[in-house]
Amino acid sequence: MNEPWTQDKEYIQYTLWFVYACIIYSVIGFTWGALMGGIADFRHFVDHRLHGNLIVRAHTHINLLGWVEMAIFAAVYYIIPRLVRRSIYSMKLVKAHFWIHNFGLIGMVVFFTAAGTIGGSASVSATPAQVEVLVKPYLATMGMFGTLVLLANLIWAYNLFRTCAGWRRNQ
Repeated sequence: MNEPWTQDKEYIQYTLWFVYACIIYSVIGFTWGALMGGIADFRHFVDHRLHGNLIVRAHTHINLLGWVEMAIFAAVYYIIPRLVRRSIYSMKLVKAHFWIHNFGLIGMVVFFTAAGTIGGSASVSATPAQVEVLVKPYLATMGMFGTLVLLANLIWAYNLFRTCAGWRRNQ
């Protein structure tokens, strides 16, 4: 059987890059979680300071959108062409998906963490209203990066739909 995806080095490279990203994000996420759980002052900060819980959200997003989603993307990119017996619809979309998703995720994590750190630190001496003013632009920026992650996921869905559409013609 002709299986062009087994010869496409770029397809293999990007599928593996999703795996590598999964591994990197999992190590970061697991370490971050262990530090939050194991360091009492850190745990207290994220649990009891105003907006400190945003640091937990950053950790959650590293785990969910980083290691879990990247693993799913890699697996689906590997499985679908074999299942429908055709190459992925667009390698350009695979590349766009990879880079936009990673850029968006890293931005989300950075701005969630910054908002949590700034808000938690400011909450010692500032009023809740003053803390909100400080944190608001960071959360807005985080939302912009989150929109990039959504865009990347829509690119992924479209690429897979186009790959799968009409699969019976290849049977």
